[in-house]
Amino acid sequence: MLTVLEVVRKTADFFAAKGIESPRLNAELLAGHALGLARMQLYLQFERALSDAEAERIRSLVRRRAQREPLQYLIGRVEFSGLALKVDRRALIPRPETEYLVETVVGRRADSPPRSILDLGTGTGAIALALAGKWPEASVTATDSSLEALELARENAAAAGLDGRVLFLESDWFAAIVPEARFDLIIANPPYLSADELAASAPELREHEPSAALVAGEDGIADLRSILRTAPAHLAPGGLLALETGMDQHARLGLIAAEYGWRRTEFLPDLSGRPRYFFARME
Repeated sequence: MLTVLEVVRKTADFFAAKGIESPRLNAELLAGHALGLARMQLYLQFERALSDAEAERIRSLVRRRAQREPLQYLIGRVEFSGLALKVDRRALIPRPETEYLVETVVGRRADSPPRSILDLGTGTGAIALALAGKWPEASVTATDSSLEALELARENAAAAGLDGRVLFLESDWFAAIVPEARFDLIIANPPYLSADELAASAPELREHEPSAALVAGEDGIADLRSILRTAPAHLAPGGLLALETGMDQHARLGLIAAEYGWRRTEFLPDLSGRPRYFFARME
Protein backbone atom coordinates (compact mmCIF):
# COMPACT_ATOMS: atom_id res chain seq x y z
CA MET A 1 0.00 0.00 0.00
CA LEU A 2 1.14 3.52 -0.74
CA THR A 3 1.32 6.16 1.97
CA VAL A 4 -0.33 9.56 1.72
CA LEU A 5 3.07 11.19 1.13
CA GLU A 6 3.99 8.75 -1.62
CA VAL A 7 0.74 9.41 -3.44
CA VAL A 8 1.18 13.17 -3.09
CA ARG A 9 4.72 12.99 -4.50
CA LYS A 10 3.74 10.74 -7.41
CA THR A 11 0.77 12.97 -8.19
CA ALA A 12 2.90 16.13 -8.09
CA ASP A 13 5.42 14.59 -10.49
CA PHE A 14 2.59 13.51 -12.80
CA PHE A 15 1.05 16.99 -12.78
CA ALA A 16 4.43 18.61 -13.43
CA ALA A 17 4.91 16.41 -16.48
CA LYS A 18 1.47 17.50 -17.69
CA GLY A 19 2.42 21.17 -17.38
CA ILE A 20 -0.01 21.93 -14.56
CA GLU A 21 0.97 24.98 -12.51
CA SER A 22 1.75 24.48 -8.80
CA PRO A 23 1.76 20.68 -9.13
CA ARG A 24 2.56 19.95 -5.47
CA LEU A 25 -0.19 22.28 -4.22
CA ASN A 26 -2.68 20.69 -6.62
CA ALA A 27 -1.65 17.22 -5.44
CA GLU A 28 -2.04 18.10 -1.77
CA LEU A 29 -5.39 19.81 -2.19
CA LEU A 30 -6.86 16.96 -4.24
CA ALA A 31 -5.57 14.31 -1.85
CA GLY A 32 -6.94 16.25 1.11
CA HIS A 33 -10.30 16.66 -0.57
CA ALA A 34 -10.52 12.97 -1.43
CA LEU A 35 -9.68 12.02 2.17
CA GLY A 36 -11.81 14.70 3.83
CA LEU A 37 -8.75 16.36 5.36
CA ALA A 38 -7.69 19.99 5.58
CA ARG A 39 -4.20 20.65 4.27
CA MET A 40 -2.60 20.76 7.73
CA GLN A 41 -4.36 17.54 8.70
CA LEU A 42 -2.98 15.96 5.55
CA TYR A 43 0.57 16.83 6.62
CA LEU A 44 0.02 15.11 9.95
CA GLN A 45 -1.04 11.91 8.17
CA PHE A 46 1.69 11.71 5.50
CA GLU A 47 2.90 8.34 6.76
CA ARG A 48 -0.54 6.73 6.84
CA ALA A 49 -1.12 3.90 4.39
CA LEU A 50 -4.04 4.41 2.06
CA SER A 51 -6.75 1.83 1.55
CA ASP A 52 -7.61 0.78 -2.00
CA ALA A 53 -10.82 2.79 -1.87
CA GLU A 54 -8.99 5.94 -0.72
CA ALA A 55 -6.35 5.56 -3.39
CA GLU A 56 -9.01 5.17 -6.08
CA ARG A 57 -10.82 8.33 -4.91
CA ILE A 58 -7.59 10.25 -5.31
CA ARG A 59 -6.81 8.66 -8.69
CA SER A 60 -10.23 9.62 -10.01
CA LEU A 61 -9.64 13.28 -9.17
CA VAL A 62 -6.09 13.15 -10.51
CA ARG A 63 -7.32 11.84 -13.87
CA ARG A 64 -9.81 14.68 -14.16
CA ARG A 65 -7.22 17.30 -13.18
CA ALA A 66 -4.80 15.87 -15.74
CA GLN A 67 -7.50 16.59 -18.33
CA ARG A 68 -7.26 20.19 -17.10
CA GLU A 69 -10.57 20.32 -15.29
CA PRO A 70 -10.17 23.29 -12.91
CA LEU A 71 -9.02 22.47 -9.40
CA GLN A 72 -11.82 24.58 -7.94
CA TYR A 73 -14.50 22.58 -9.76
CA LEU A 74 -12.97 19.33 -8.50
CA ILE A 75 -12.87 20.54 -4.92
CA GLY A 76 -16.22 22.25 -5.33
CA ARG A 77 -15.52 25.42 -3.43
CA VAL A 78 -13.46 28.60 -3.37
CA GLU A 79 -12.72 31.19 -0.70
CA PHE A 80 -13.86 34.70 -1.56
CA SER A 81 -13.88 37.68 0.81
CA GLY A 82 -14.35 35.47 3.85
CA LEU A 83 -17.03 33.31 2.20
CA ALA A 84 -16.74 29.65 1.26
CA LEU A 85 -18.52 29.57 -2.09
CA LYS A 86 -19.72 26.50 -3.92
CA VAL A 87 -18.41 26.43 -7.49
CA ASP A 88 -19.25 24.23 -10.46
CA ARG A 89 -19.75 24.46 -14.21
CA ARG A 90 -22.86 26.60 -13.82
CA ALA A 91 -20.77 29.74 -13.32
CA LEU A 92 -17.35 31.29 -13.66
CA ILE A 93 -14.88 30.59 -10.85
CA PRO A 94 -14.46 33.74 -8.68
CA ARG A 95 -10.88 34.98 -8.86
CA PRO A 96 -8.56 37.04 -6.65
CA GLU A 97 -8.80 39.95 -9.09
CA THR A 98 -12.53 40.18 -8.46
CA GLU A 99 -12.01 39.84 -4.72
CA TYR A 100 -9.63 42.81 -4.91
CA LEU A 101 -12.29 44.79 -6.77
CA VAL A 102 -14.64 44.19 -3.83
CA GLU A 103 -11.94 45.22 -1.33
CA THR A 104 -11.20 48.38 -3.31
CA VAL A 105 -14.84 49.41 -3.51
CA VAL A 106 -15.37 48.74 0.21
CA GLY A 107 -12.34 50.87 1.01
CA ARG A 108 -13.55 53.70 -1.18
CA ARG A 109 -17.00 53.72 0.45
CA ALA A 110 -15.86 53.14 4.05
CA ASP A 111 -17.16 56.56 5.16
CA SER A 112 -20.36 56.46 3.09
CA PRO A 113 -21.69 52.90 2.76
CA PRO A 114 -24.09 52.49 -0.16
CA ARG A 115 -27.74 51.98 0.69
CA SER A 116 -28.52 50.18 -2.56
CA ILE A 117 -26.26 47.92 -4.64
CA LEU A 118 -26.69 46.29 -8.04
CA ASP A 119 -24.40 43.41 -9.04
CA LEU A 120 -24.68 42.69 -12.76
CA GLY A 121 -23.88 39.18 -14.01
CA THR A 122 -23.58 37.76 -10.51
CA GLY A 123 -22.55 34.20 -11.44
CA THR A 124 -21.82 32.39 -8.16
CA GLY A 125 -23.12 35.43 -6.28
CA ALA A 126 -19.61 36.21 -5.05
CA ILE A 127 -19.70 40.01 -5.34
CA ALA A 128 -23.28 40.44 -4.17
CA LEU A 129 -22.86 38.15 -1.16
CA ALA A 130 -19.52 39.66 -0.16
CA LEU A 131 -20.99 43.17 -0.23
CA ALA A 132 -24.16 42.07 1.56
CA GLY A 133 -21.98 40.69 4.33
CA LYS A 134 -19.83 43.80 4.57
CA TRP A 135 -22.76 46.26 4.44
CA PRO A 136 -25.64 44.65 6.39
CA GLU A 137 -27.89 47.68 6.00
CA ALA A 138 -27.63 47.81 2.21
CA SER A 139 -30.29 46.59 -0.18
CA VAL A 140 -28.56 44.27 -2.67
CA THR A 141 -29.87 43.16 -6.07
CA ALA A 142 -28.03 40.67 -8.27
CA THR A 143 -28.84 39.81 -11.87
CA ASP A 144 -27.76 37.12 -14.31
CA SER A 145 -29.09 35.93 -17.64
CA SER A 146 -28.32 32.29 -16.69
CA LEU A 147 -30.92 30.50 -14.60
CA GLU A 148 -28.31 27.89 -13.69
CA ALA A 149 -25.96 30.55 -12.37
CA LEU A 150 -28.78 32.11 -10.34
CA GLU A 151 -29.58 28.72 -8.84
CA LEU A 152 -25.95 28.39 -7.76
CA ALA A 153 -25.92 31.93 -6.37
CA ARG A 154 -29.03 31.21 -4.30
CA GLU A 155 -27.39 28.04 -2.95
CA ASN A 156 -24.38 30.10 -1.91
CA ALA A 157 -26.60 32.71 -0.29
CA ALA A 158 -28.34 30.04 1.78
CA ALA A 159 -25.04 28.42 2.79
CA ALA A 160 -23.66 31.80 3.88
CA GLY A 161 -26.75 32.65 5.90
CA LEU A 162 -27.48 35.53 3.52
CA ASP A 163 -30.62 34.26 1.81
CA GLY A 164 -33.15 37.04 2.00
CA ARG A 165 -30.39 39.65 1.95
CA VAL A 166 -29.96 39.58 -1.83
CA LEU A 167 -32.68 39.81 -4.47
CA PHE A 168 -31.69 37.58 -7.39
CA LEU A 169 -33.23 38.39 -10.79
CA GLU A 170 -33.01 36.71 -14.17
CA SER A 171 -31.97 39.59 -16.36
CA ASP A 172 -29.81 40.42 -19.36
CA TRP A 173 -27.90 43.21 -17.61
CA PHE A 174 -30.52 45.89 -16.76
CA ALA A 175 -33.46 44.34 -18.65
CA ALA A 176 -35.40 43.27 -15.52
CA ILE A 177 -34.56 46.40 -13.50
CA VAL A 178 -37.56 48.70 -13.24
CA PRO A 179 -37.00 52.08 -14.91
CA GLU A 180 -37.27 54.08 -11.68
CA ALA A 181 -34.73 51.96 -9.74
CA ARG A 182 -31.61 53.83 -8.62
CA PHE A 183 -28.50 52.39 -6.97
CA ASP A 184 -25.65 53.96 -5.03
CA LEU A 185 -23.28 51.31 -6.36
CA ILE A 186 -23.44 49.38 -9.62
CA ILE A 187 -20.73 46.75 -9.88
CA ALA A 188 -19.91 44.05 -12.42
CA ASN A 189 -17.33 41.59 -13.67
CA PRO A 190 -18.79 41.18 -17.16
CA PRO A 191 -17.42 39.13 -20.06
CA TYR A 192 -14.48 41.03 -21.53
CA LEU A 193 -12.38 38.54 -23.49
CA SER A 194 -12.32 38.39 -27.27
CA ALA A 195 -12.84 35.06 -29.00
CA ASP A 196 -9.13 35.03 -29.91
CA GLU A 197 -8.12 35.64 -26.30
CA LEU A 198 -10.25 32.74 -25.11
CA ALA A 199 -8.80 30.48 -27.82
CA ALA A 200 -5.30 31.31 -26.55
CA SER A 201 -6.15 30.83 -22.87
CA ALA A 202 -5.37 27.89 -20.59
CA PRO A 203 -7.40 24.71 -21.14
CA GLU A 204 -8.96 25.08 -17.68
CA LEU A 205 -10.60 28.32 -18.80
CA ARG A 206 -11.14 27.54 -22.48
CA GLU A 207 -12.59 24.05 -22.15
CA HIS A 208 -14.38 24.01 -18.80
CA GLU A 209 -15.69 27.40 -17.69
CA PRO A 210 -18.85 28.88 -19.30
CA SER A 211 -17.81 30.85 -22.37
CA ALA A 212 -20.86 33.10 -22.09
CA ALA A 213 -19.38 34.51 -18.88
CA LEU A 214 -16.04 35.15 -20.57
CA VAL A 215 -16.41 36.32 -24.17
CA ALA A 216 -18.06 39.46 -25.52
CA GLY A 217 -18.37 40.87 -29.01
CA GLU A 218 -16.45 43.87 -30.35
CA ASP A 219 -13.20 42.23 -29.24
CA GLY A 220 -14.46 41.96 -25.68
CA ILE A 221 -15.99 45.43 -25.37
CA ALA A 222 -19.67 44.83 -26.22
CA ASP A 223 -20.99 44.04 -22.72
CA LEU A 224 -18.92 46.78 -21.11
CA ARG A 225 -20.35 49.20 -23.67
CA SER A 226 -23.88 48.05 -22.89
CA ILE A 227 -23.36 48.65 -19.17
CA LEU A 228 -21.82 52.08 -19.71
CA ARG A 229 -24.75 53.04 -21.95
CA THR A 230 -27.52 52.00 -19.56
CA ALA A 231 -26.04 52.49 -16.09
CA PRO A 232 -26.53 56.30 -15.99
CA ALA A 233 -30.31 55.83 -15.89
CA HIS A 234 -29.98 53.66 -12.77
CA LEU A 235 -27.23 55.38 -10.83
CA ALA A 236 -28.27 57.47 -7.83
CA PRO A 237 -26.77 60.96 -7.41
CA GLY A 238 -23.19 60.56 -6.22
CA GLY A 239 -23.26 56.87 -7.14
CA LEU A 240 -20.33 54.78 -8.36
CA LEU A 241 -20.01 52.37 -11.27
CA ALA A 242 -17.21 49.83 -10.68
CA LEU A 243 -16.18 47.38 -13.41
CA GLU A 244 -13.59 44.69 -13.85
CA THR A 245 -12.20 44.91 -17.38
CA GLY A 246 -9.65 43.53 -19.81
CA MET A 247 -6.12 44.80 -19.49
CA ASP A 248 -5.95 46.56 -22.88
CA GLN A 249 -9.38 48.14 -22.88
CA HIS A 250 -9.08 51.29 -20.80
CA ALA A 251 -8.37 53.72 -23.64
CA ARG A 252 -11.45 52.53 -25.54
CA LEU A 253 -13.58 52.52 -22.39
CA GLY A 254 -12.59 56.09 -21.65
CA LEU A 255 -13.87 57.17 -25.07
CA ILE A 256 -17.08 55.14 -24.69
CA ALA A 257 -17.69 56.60 -21.23
CA ALA A 258 -17.34 60.13 -22.59
CA GLU A 259 -19.77 59.27 -25.37
CA TYR A 260 -22.42 58.30 -22.81
CA GLY A 261 -21.92 61.32 -20.58
CA TRP A 262 -19.77 59.94 -17.76
CA ARG A 263 -18.02 62.92 -16.22
CA ARG A 264 -15.48 61.29 -13.92
CA THR A 265 -13.57 58.15 -14.82
CA GLU A 266 -10.70 56.38 -13.11
CA PHE A 267 -8.49 53.48 -14.14
CA LEU A 268 -7.02 51.29 -11.40
CA PRO A 269 -4.45 48.48 -11.42
CA ASP A 270 -4.80 45.06 -9.85
CA LEU A 271 -2.34 43.68 -7.31
CA SER A 272 0.13 42.80 -10.06
CA GLY A 273 0.06 46.34 -11.39
CA ARG A 274 -1.87 45.49 -14.55
CA PRO A 275 -4.76 47.78 -15.62
CA ARG A 276 -7.86 45.95 -14.46
CA TYR A 277 -10.61 48.18 -13.02
CA PHE A 278 -12.69 51.03 -14.36
CA PHE A 279 -14.58 53.36 -12.00
CA ALA A 280 -16.97 56.00 -13.26
CA ARG A 281 -19.35 58.64 -11.91
CA MET A 282 -21.88 60.91 -13.55
CA GLU A 283 -21.08 63.89 -11.32
